[in-house]
Amino acid sequence: MARNPQRRSELADAGLRVLAREGARGLTHRAIDVEAAVPRGTASNYFKTREDVIAGLIERIGERLAPDPTVHAPLAERVPSAELFADYVRDIVARLIDNRDVTLALFELRLEASRRPEVRELLGDWQRSGFRADVEFNRAAGLPGGAKEVALFHYAIDGLLLDRLTMPIDPETSTDEIVDALVQGLMR
Repeated sequence: MARNPQRRSELADAGLRVLAREGARGLTHRAIDVEAAVPRGTASNYFKTREDVIAGLIERIGERLAPDPTVHAPLAERVPSAELFADYVRDIVARLIDNRDVTLALFELRLEASRRPEVRELLGDWQRSGFRADVEFNRAAGLPGGAKEVALFHYAIDGLLLDRLTMPIDPETSTDEIVDALVQGLMR
């Protein structure tokens, strides 16, 4: 297998765009090659099977949605509070909205996981690991709330993102206002 990490990332990004645009049925090695504008067979050199493609996309989602240290460093210097928690949530929501294709691809993978056990296993392991990391981050940062509250925010953020990236029910209300209301409601 070819071992060019940059090319692998570019192919995964192309796969995420295909998945976001066409759904799981449109995600093929050939579609990735076309989207990435590379010779036919390139994607299959990096991702031998469909399961390898899915695993590569999940890995790339994690890379693309990772926190920006320049955003998090000033936040980490602040005193823990509900307002700080809201700023962390706002950052998460901004990253997910700014990476629209990545977030829509993640939603597509979640839908595919409801139909395919192998996707469910890969994505489920990744999601549970991320959730545990979020709970630990919250605890280590001294932020209010525990696992229950972090889970509630995951549920709320997923709904907010689905709304904002598809068909907003209230497009006039800013996303920041919604985040503030969620934090107030869930942290009282």
